[in-house]
Amino acid sequence: MPMKPEIIFSRTAKQSSGVAVILSGADGAVSAGAGIADPQEVSKKAAKIADFKGKEMATLDILAPAGSPADRIVVVGLGEADARGEQFWIRLGGQICGTVKSAKKVTIWLDLADAKATAEIAANVALGIMLRAYRFDTYKTRKSDETDGPGNVRFTIVCSAATTAKRLLGDAAAVAGGVALARDLVNEPANILGPVEFAAKAKALAELGVKVEILTEREMKKLGMGALLGVAQGSVRPPRLAVMQWSGGKAKEKPVALIGKGVVFDTGGISMKPASGMEDMKGDMGGAAAVIGAMHVLASRKAKANVVGIIGLVENMPDGNAQRPGDIVTSMSGQTIEVLNTDAEGRLVLCDALWYCNDRFKPACMINLATLTGAILVALGKNHAGLFSNDDGLAAQLSAAGIATAETMWRMPMGPEYDKLIDSKNADMKNIGGRYAGAITAAQFLKRFVGETPWAHIDVAGTAMGSVSTEINKSWGSGYGVRLLDRFVRDNYER
Repeated sequence: MPMKPEIIFSRTAKQSSGVAVILSGADGAVSAGAGIADPQEVSKKAAKIADFKGKEMATLDILAPAGSPADRIVVVGLGEADARGEQFWIRLGGQICGTVKSAKKVTIWLDLADAKATAEIAANVALGIMLRAYRFDTYKTRKSDETDGPGNVRFTIVCSAATTAKRLLGDAAAVAGGVALARDLVNEPANILGPVEFAAKAKALAELGVKVEILTEREMKKLGMGALLGVAQGSVRPPRLAVMQWSGGKAKEKPVALIGKGVVFDTGGISMKPASGMEDMKGDMGGAAAVIGAMHVLASRKAKANVVGIIGLVENMPDGNAQRPGDIVTSMSGQTIEVLNTDAEGRLVLCDALWYCNDRFKPACMINLATLTGAILVALGKNHAGLFSNDDGLAAQLSAAGIATAETMWRMPMGPEYDKLIDSKNADMKNIGGRYAGAITAAQFLKRFVGETPWAHIDVAGTAMGSVSTEINKSWGSGYGVRLLDRFVRDNYER
């Protein structure tokens, strides 16, 4: 569950018991408060003995330093000055948070002797602390502060811009809250989080001012969502479609639409997956988790934009009523689909959600996120998500947001030569395109359901779960996509 460290900004402070955090750059710059926290310059002596050079994110931990009012002094390296951008300070907050495990009181001396920290820097450090403080221990009967990060710690960030930083803390807390929500959902076991329970999580956003509708199986049948319902028919747990609307922009402005794949557990259906590693398929709703997390952020910080979030929630199971390879289903668009592989189910869920979104809301753009293909992992590994789009401008905006938040993507090709690979002799299309270019043919499939609307598909199979460990995330469920989507909306629709 997400932990909530207490964060306080102060222009001045007296160092007392607890942990004192001093910053040290490769250029020799140190925290202006070093003399208060370490009047005997114990850290300077220790750094010389340990050959500590202030390299980026390096740490030096000094216990019970002689002459210091602090119980511990932690020196954190800043590296070279020209490398200290926005993401650096967020990572720094995470590194500090992870280093002071088991502490109850931490003072961070953020101003350098030769440079004052801006309010934005202070808020970013706070965000990094909040992101790293997350841990998922709901089902542990023995809880420990050593698991992933500290629990309820009081952090005092001392800097000259404290007053302005306090005003920025609300937005940082909103982002951290949205990421924590997404991480919780991905980490939650599938026996606890089914489609109905997931829909209830979306419904809870009404407390923040989000308008939420939950479509049941009966309503989806009336709409003709045969593709989505075909995936769900093998499970005793009924499907849901959650529609979330945040109206913070002008009344007549077209909304930004965010659509997420929410397969709460994916066995592969009749085309069953191998048993090894199948437990990870509780995270096959990472796209939907990112969408609901982003909606949480936008509502919490009262974003001045109109945004619609739609998530298709199903479970893919192989019982006697499950769809079979060779079945042909009719999507909401009226297009027919030959289901050659029931494990290529996410695109069947998304195609009806995309069509419904486009038909009802006429959005300015549509962005869908999905743990869609193993093929994207083969292509890009776990450091980049795959980006596919029918619009260069939208792709560029998303790429910029990805770079700004370090939730990076790599744009993949699309084109008619790939599209023809999903043509079917028995229906309008088939749901797989063969062995090669699997991530691309999956994107081509989705593209058939978006019309002329600017659209992007982000394949997060390698980044939403089991992704690379960083200073700000040690969780299996990463929350990837929440900060990306929030930044995209902030930079392009709230100016």
